[in-house]
Amino acid sequence: MSGHSKWSTIKHKKAAKDAKRGKIFTKLIKEITVAARMGGGDINSNPRLRTAVLTARQNSLPSDNIDRAIKKGTGELEGMTYEEITYEGYGPGGVALLIQVLTDNRTRTVAELRSILTKHGGNMGATGSVGYLFSKRGLIAVERKGIDEDKVMEVALETGAEDVREAGDLLEVLTTPDGFADVREALEKAAVPVASAEVTMLPSSTVTVSGKSAETLLKLLEALEDNDDVQSVSSNMDIAAEELEQLSA
Repeated sequence: MSGHSKWSTIKHKKAAKDAKRGKIFTKLIKEITVAARMGGGDINSNPRLRTAVLTARQNSLPSDNIDRAIKKGTGELEGMTYEEITYEGYGPGGVALLIQVLTDNRTRTVAELRSILTKHGGNMGATGSVGYLFSKRGLIAVERKGIDEDKVMEVALETGAEDVREAGDLLEVLTTPDGFADVREALEKAAVPVASAEVTMLPSSTVTVSGKSAETLLKLLEALEDNDDVQSVSSNMDIAAEELEQLSA
């Protein structure tokens, strides 16, 4: 799991510096719209919407955009209808991939994903081919340097986290999807520096990759996440932290 967590942290740091803010905003708006459509527009009774809004605010999405996205989801305003689909596939080194998309054109999206995978040494998989390897969890990564680890563990577990574990220079806080927002907010209120936070699909086991395979895999992950329809990509890769930092620099 440490490879997944480390890549997640690097991805979030890169996103914070990314000049493609419009692309990030578009993905956030899509998620808010779909969350509101599926569970209603009240963030207090809709955990998915609450998480989406919290993430949007931390990425500086204007409040007006958030409000409009919610209203489009609840039908108060006219908007695009997005279909939520999870595609399965493989990357270099036999790494399993779960690609979660929100799209208004399934045919276009699957053609684009197949092209990206093929270009980077991967391929699409049949439904169910890798999904059984993953479970949905909240994952909050905290950099261990300079923090009181006992405090992190106490705050997280008291707020309902399932587990807190070491992952190299990070602490991983694992939660249920519904409990994710509460734990995240509690850590931030306790002034714990959160490196990354997301509800994602975590692997039950990992595949170690290195060298050229690792380099190609990271390029594949970046290409997938750069696609407008892709909301998130989960993998069961495990790459040594030092190598991952070098390849992602």
